[in-house]
Amino acid sequence: MPRAKANGLDLEYEAFGDPAHPPIVLVMGLGAQMVTWETEFCELLAEHGFHVVRFDNRDCGLSTWLDELGTPDPADLRQAEAPYSLSDLADDVVGLFDALGFAKAHVVGTSMGGMIVQRLALDHPDRLLSLTSIMSTTGDPAVGQTSPAALATLTQPPARTREAAIEQSIANYRTTGSPGYPASEEYLRHKATRAYDRAVHPAGTMRQLMAILTAADRTEGLREVRLPAVVVHGDADQMIDVTGGKATAAAIADAELVILPGMGHDLPEPLWPELVAAIVRATERAAG
Repeated sequence: MPRAKANGLDLEYEAFGDPAHPPIVLVMGLGAQMVTWETEFCELLAEHGFHVVRFDNRDCGLSTWLDELGTPDPADLRQAEAPYSLSDLADDVVGLFDALGFAKAHVVGTSMGGMIVQRLALDHPDRLLSLTSIMSTTGDPAVGQTSPAALATLTQPPARTREAAIEQSIANYRTTGSPGYPASEEYLRHKATRAYDRAVHPAGTMRQLMAILTAADRTEGLREVRLPAVVVHGDADQMIDVTGGKATAAAIADAELVILPGMGHDLPEPLWPELVAAIVRATERAAG
């Protein structure tokens, strides 16, 4: 797959659809590789007339790893200094725009990716056409809390073997996934195996987590955003409580809020039509 030089890094990416169509850049969450945006989801979005790009964030997948910055201790995350910020991750996305020749683009982010697209709206509003923030939050500690069980999946020691890592990933999904749309054992094993064999990098995930934990509350800044926005959240999300999505939509003027019953902290296939429809509505508002 191709790589783009962006913000001093190499970002692995993949594109779908006609390059002449309006671009949509998909931004994935904490420690999640771009293939977490399933190929069929990207193709479905491209069928609506978009040039769709998914990519690996820094410190994840096949993009540049920054191990020279050190590895935060999971037991001491609140006291550690972040090696980079959400704004740095947002700058990476702008660098990707530049490398691909996008003057402006629609952006869609999930979880940490939602935080990154919010940061893009604050730092680079002139580069965005619309934004969709999925299962994310504003950075206000009073909203979007993580349940104890979900928090445990973030701070557990990394598995030492391939087999243990795959089993750990499956167990984590069972904790944080959508109770209304449970995935099959076969699918979860395929997903966990694919991710491990493509690129596993727990140290990078810890550095990304530090960027989240040290980020300032974006609420007041989001009140100044004047972009078409859709905010999507599941009412069964244990990783980021639905209050995070509600607060995000309340902060952005005229944002549409979509609450999906039974959805947890993932993108279950039965909900793809609703997710794509929400994204398309944001783009239509930009076009109108």
